[in-house]
Amino acid sequence: MIVNVSIILRIVGAIFFGYVGLRSGQYLAEGDTGLTEILFWSAPPVLLTPFGFLIAPWFFLAPLRVFQRWVEQLEPIQLMLGTFGLVAGLLVSALLMPVWLTLPDVGGAIAPFVVSVILGMLGVAAMLSREEEFAQFLSRYVPLSGKGAARLARYIVLDTSAIIDGRVADIAQTGFIMGTLVIPRFVLEELRYIADSPDALRRNRGRRGLDVLGRLQKESLAPIQVSDTDFPDARDVDTKLVRLAKSLNCPIMTNDFNLNRVAELEGVRILNMNSLANAVKVVVLPGEEMAVRIIQEGKEMGQGVAFLDDGTMVVVEGGRRHLNEDLEVTVTRVLQTVAGRMIFAQPKGAS
Repeated sequence: MIVNVSIILRIVGAIFFGYVGLRSGQYLAEGDTGLTEILFWSAPPVLLTPFGFLIAPWFFLAPLRVFQRWVEQLEPIQLMLGTFGLVAGLLVSALLMPVWLTLPDVGGAIAPFVVSVILGMLGVAAMLSREEEFAQFLSRYVPLSGKGAARLARYIVLDTSAIIDGRVADIAQTGFIMGTLVIPRFVLEELRYIADSPDALRRNRGRRGLDVLGRLQKESLAPIQVSDTDFPDARDVDTKLVRLAKSLNCPIMTNDFNLNRVAELEGVRILNMNSLANAVKVVVLPGEEMAVRIIQEGKEMGQGVAFLDDGTMVVVEGGRRHLNEDLEVTVTRVLQTVAGRMIFAQPKGAS
């Protein structure tokens, strides 16, 4: 395909530069006769035609490839909005054209071009500045997938329980969150109210939540945005969260079981921190070996208990005599319970 385009461009370039050479020769030959006239008529087209044949691909294809690479970096909605803004700006400029043409002298020739460029740039800037709103609007009517869906899943609303939990700060610091964490103003007010509570436990939870917000602002790789959107007619924070998530067409990150149920009924997606924690726990199979540290006695005779880094309990048969020691163990079975995953093991080499 590139070869065919290159040949066409060479032919077009040869014709164009040959014509330029012919017109140049005609201009130079005015008033001359004889050999000089023939030389002026023939030399420019003879020289410029092969020049155009050789330079045309480089002259046109190189900028075209640069433009193509630049366009490939744009997302479809950006390209669409930018084109629409440019066309709108040029249409406004065309409507004002009769006014600029009335300007005297050079102003009448330059003003239409300058105004078209300015209005076109303003149109592009105006449309791209509202990219998020257009994306959210289109997502309500056009089901998207792939890059479009990933882009529209740009906001994640944080609930009070997820902030107090604190693990969101660690996750945001790893870069796994591909979006902007939205903290509603009414959630901040709830945290402040909890932090000022006369009850010591609630007060400590509220202050922990405020500390987590400080960590998010300083260490998070995901952008943080405070939303002033409020719903005064809503009776509680959970209802406000659900309505905000629906308006942004985004999920809510929470650990609140009741909010989870309400959001599901309203068709709002929930990102549950506990579900995430269970999903990323270490997967082990019977027969695998690992190193653990026995930190306490088990319920049964001779048992010792250890914990993996993700909090998974490891019950070691005959591990009591190795209390507070590092021990190589072999997994015998894995039990999935309502409370989580339990691993049963025995000292390495034991029969």
